[in-house]
Amino acid sequence: MNVVLGEVLTLALVVTISPLNVIPAILVLFTKKPVVNALSFLAGFIAGVAAILGSFVAVAGVVDLSPDADHATWAGPVKFVLGVYLLAAAVRKFRSRPRAGRDASMPKWMGGITAYSPGKSLAAGVALGALNPKNVIVGLAAAVTVASADLSTGQQAAACAIYVVVAVLGVAAPILVMLLLGGRAPEVLDRWEVWLRQNSATVMAVLFLIFGVVLIGQGIGGA
Repeated sequence: MNVVLGEVLTLALVVTISPLNVIPAILVLFTKKPVVNALSFLAGFIAGVAAILGSFVAVAGVVDLSPDADHATWAGPVKFVLGVYLLAAAVRKFRSRPRAGRDASMPKWMGGITAYSPGKSLAAGVALGALNPKNVIVGLAAAVTVASADLSTGQQAAACAIYVVVAVLGVAAPILVMLLLGGRAPEVLDRWEVWLRQNSATVMAVLFLIFGVVLIGQGIGGA
């Protein structure tokens, strides 16, 4: 169980540190109903991350990747392929980073976040948590880790819960800043958003490189 938790926590960090998950969480705090919208976004993000992980664990359970199953050898190759994908994504992200003196571009949908209602914030959180390709890839890797270990149903549920809690910390952090800093929060959050926007590609390239290598190593070790 401890080994599984170590691997799951490592993967969850990719999600929680991802600027493309954190930046929208900051932007909703500049809406007309900042706290309500931010909490709605967080709730949706939790639901999305949990749904994608739960779905993958359920599918892996049907395939049966447990150590004593005939399909147990699938876990290693799956992790290896996911690791290679992350390495390729790292190269793409690094090459797309803004050059010196140029502002980074963000997805067009982020431009309208400051006008979101609580309902739209909730839907955006669900969509980002469940449909962001990088969240999906990391969720799949976590599901393979959980399903391929010799764990009881309760232990699997605990591992999944820990993954979700850690994965959403990055989205929850701006809310805590708003609640703790009060009037000083907008200035702090604005600096966060500017830095994350400008350095998003570089941060993600480093993350994908590190965790891509980790997954490849786990894939080779489990092959």
